[in-house]
Amino acid sequence: MQTLYTNGTILTMEHPEDKPEALLAENGRIAALGTEKELRALCRADCEQIDLHGHTLMPAFIDAHSHITLAAQQSKMADLSGCTDFDGIVETLRTFIREKNIPAGELVLGCGYDHNFLKEERHPTREVLDRVSTDHPIVITHSSAHMLCVNSRMLEKVAISAQTPDVDGGVIGRIPGTNEPNGYFEEAAMQPIQALAGGIGDDFLQQIEDAQQYYLRHGITTVQDGASVPMLLQFYDTLAKQNRLKIDVISYPLMTECESPVKKQLTPFKAYLQQYSGHFKIGGYKLVLDGSPQGRSAWLTRPYEGEETYRGYPWLKDEEVRRLVLEAVDDNVQLLAHCNGDAAADQYLAAYRYALAASNNPQKDKLRPVMIHCQTVRDDQLDEMARLHMIPSLFVVHTWYWGDVHRKNLGEARAAHISPAKAAFDRGLAVNFHQDAPVVPPDMLLTVWAAVNRRTRSGFVLGEDQRIGVWDALRAVTINAAYEYGEENEKGSLRPGKLADLVILDRNPLAVNPEEIREIRVLETIKEGQSLWKQK
Repeated sequence: MQTLYTNGTILTMEHPEDKPEALLAENGRIAALGTEKELRALCRADCEQIDLHGHTLMPAFIDAHSHITLAAQQSKMADLSGCTDFDGIVETLRTFIREKNIPAGELVLGCGYDHNFLKEERHPTREVLDRVSTDHPIVITHSSAHMLCVNSRMLEKVAISAQTPDVDGGVIGRIPGTNEPNGYFEEAAMQPIQALAGGIGDDFLQQIEDAQQYYLRHGITTVQDGASVPMLLQFYDTLAKQNRLKIDVISYPLMTECESPVKKQLTPFKAYLQQYSGHFKIGGYKLVLDGSPQGRSAWLTRPYEGEETYRGYPWLKDEEVRRLVLEAVDDNVQLLAHCNGDAAADQYLAAYRYALAASNNPQKDKLRPVMIHCQTVRDDQLDEMARLHMIPSLFVVHTWYWGDVHRKNLGEARAAHISPAKAAFDRGLAVNFHQDAPVVPPDMLLTVWAAVNRRTRSGFVLGEDQRIGVWDALRAVTINAAYEYGEENEKGSLRPGKLADLVILDRNPLAVNPEEIREIRVLETIKEGQSLWKQK
C-alpha cells in the first residue's frame, strides 16, 4: 500500500530548513521525501493520492507522560472540572446519580474538581458530600490526582475513624478540635480508598479502546501508562493479543506497588519488556517521590509562601529511594521519577548518583532516566541532570493552568522558574513536554503555545526568560519525546525508513502568530500509514 501526500507544508522535524514538497508512505513506513515530480515517479498505479490543500503534515505527537488507564476510567466518572463552588459539586453529583440510575449502596465516583478555582478556596469535606447522599459511598478526586474527598458512608466502608493513625507521606484531614476524619485525604493516605474505589470495571477493555480516540483526536499515536499497577498488565496483555490497541502504549509499573524484586513479578509479561508486541511494551519502572505544587504537597527545600516551616513532604525515605533506584539500574531498565518539588529532585539525583556508583551493570550509563514534571527544578539540578544524562520531562502547560496559583504558593521568583524550558534546552538536555492526562487534556498544541508564550489564565507572562522558540517546543513533543522511549530512529521526525506516524494540522505552527498556536486544529491522525482519526 502506497500513499502520496502533496500540496501542503511538510515539517520533517529533522532540520528547520527542510522543505520537501511531498511524502510517500509505503507499508506503514516513510518511503521517500522530495519533490512532487520525484515521488510521483515512484508511485504504483494503486498509490493513494492525498491532497493536503495547503495544510501542514508533520510527525504525530508523542505523549512523554500520562496515564491512559486513568483517563479511560475517569471518562466514566462525574466530571467536576466545571464546578465553581460546593453547590455545583453537589448538584453535579446528584444529577450523575440520577441520570446513571445508580442504586443506593453503590459507589459514586467524581473527578476533576480543583479547590484553587472554587469560590470557597478549599477542599470539600464529608459534610459537603453527605449533602449528595448518605446511602452511596462517594469519592471525588482532585484534578491533580494527588488528593481526594469522601463522604461519611465511604469512611465507614473503609473503616477510617478517629483511631486511624496518620501515615508517612500523606495526610488524613481531621475535624478541628477532634481526631475525627473530615473526609479529605492527601497523597499516600489515599491508598486504602483507591484500593476500594479504583478497581477495574467489566467494561475496562472497551474503555481503553475509547481512550485511544481521546489521544488520537489530539494527534498522538504513542501514549504512556505511567505508574501502572501489576494487575493492569494482564488486561493490556489481553488487549495486545486481541489486536485492540491501535496506538502504541508504553507501561511503567509503579515499583512501590510491585512485590520485590520487580523484575520477577514482570516475568509473565517478558514478551513486552522493552519491546512492542501488539502495540504494547513495558518501558521500565516508575517512582513517585512527592506531590502537587498547586495542592501544596510537593516537597520543597524552602517553605511555601505564607508558611514559616511547611515545605511539603516526601513519599519515601532516602534509604528506600536509594534501594529502589539501584534495583532499577541493576535490572537495566529506564526509571521515571515523579518530582515536582526541588527537594524531591535532590532526593532522586542523589539516589541516582549512588546507584551509578554502586551498580555493576555495564549498561548503567545508557538507561536514559527521566525526571517527571520538574516544576521547581533549580539550575544547579539541571546541571546535575546533564552530568547524569537524565531527561527532564516538563509539565510546561502548568504555566497556563496554575501559573497564577504558583505565584501565590511559591512567590514571584520561584513561580517564574517553574518548568524552566529555556534553561533546560540551553544545557543541551533532551527536553520533552507532557500533559499528565487526565490531569489536563493531552492537547499538544496548547502545550507548545504555553512553552512559547508562558501566559497564565490572568494574562500574566510567567518567567519571560524561560520562553522558547516554536521549533524547540515542537521538538519537545516529537523527536525529543521519541528519544525518551529509545525510539528516535523509529518515530518523532520524518525520514525514509521511519514509521509513517503522521498528523495533519490546519495551519503551520512555525508560520502563525505565536499567540495563535493553541487555535490550530488537528485534522487527521495517521498511525503506520493508516488513518485512525479524521475531523468530520
